[in-house]
Amino acid sequence: MEDLFLQDIYIYPIKSLGGISLTQAEVLPTGLQYDRRWMLTDEKGNFLSQRAFAEMAMLQVSITSDGLLVSHKKRKLQPLTLPFDKHTGKEVTVKIWDDVCTALEVGMDANRWFSEALGMTARLVYMPDTTRRLVDNHYASNNEIVSFADAYPLLMIGQSSLDDLNKRLEIPVLMNRFRPNLVFCGAQPYAEDLFKEFRVGEVAFAAVKPCARCVLTTVNQEDGVKGQEPLKTLASFRTFNNKILFGQNLLPRNLGLIKTGDNVEILSTSIET
Repeated sequence: MEDLFLQDIYIYPIKSLGGISLTQAEVLPTGLQYDRRWMLTDEKGNFLSQRAFAEMAMLQVSITSDGLLVSHKKRKLQPLTLPFDKHTGKEVTVKIWDDVCTALEVGMDANRWFSEALGMTARLVYMPDTTRRLVDNHYASNNEIVSFADAYPLLMIGQSSLDDLNKRLEIPVLMNRFRPNLVFCGAQPYAEDLFKEFRVGEVAFAAVKPCARCVLTTVNQEDGVKGQEPLKTLASFRTFNNKILFGQNLLPRNLGLIKTGDNVEILSTSIET
C-alpha cells in the first residue's frame, strides 16, 4: 500500500449548507466537532436538503470564536450570528429520513433569517448531547451514534478518485459536490472501496459502507444551479446493485485529534494487498 496522508478536513455545521475547511478537528462519537449539529426543518419538523432546495447551497457557514456566522453568497443579507450555546430550550421533534429524534429550537430570529434567505418557511434546530441518534444496526458494532448527517458520523473520499472522475467529465467538478469530511492523498483511484480498518493520526476508524450518491451531487455549490453531472457519468461506471457509489462511510473507533498532513495507516482491507 502506498504512503497515504490526510489532505483535507471539512465540516458542515448546518446540514446541507456550505462547508468549512479545517486544518485540524476533534473526533467525537457523532463525528467531527460541530459537524451537522444544526439543521433546518419545515414547519412539520422534516429536514430540509439541497436535494429539494438547491438554493441552500448559497448559504455559507463560517466559525468564529463565539459561534457560527451564516451569510448568503449572492444576496446582500446581513449575516446571521449564532452563538454556540444559543437555543430557546424548547424541545421539538424532527425527522431525518426514517429517524425521529428530539432537537432544540434555536430561536425566532434565526427562523426569520433563514425563511427570508430561502424564500420559504424554515426553522433552525440544534442537536443536544442528550439526543442519541443511532447508526443503522446493520453496520454499527457498538450502538454508535450520529449527528444530523444522513446516516454515518464521517465520510471519506480519495483525491485520486475525484481526479479519475474529472478525467471522464467535460467540465470538472470540485470535491464539495460530494461533501466529504476527510480527503486523503497517495492512493490509486477508489482505493477507499477496500478499506476496512485504518488510522489517521491518533484516531482509528472503520470503513463500514460505501456511500450511495444522489441528486445533491448535481448541485453546483458555487451558484446553486442543478444539472445532470457528475451523477450521470458516475452512473456509467460506479453503479453497483442499482446504487451509484462514491466514497466510504466511517465509524470512529476512538476519540481524538486529527490534522491535515497526518499519515493514513491502513490496518486491514476487504482484499488484502
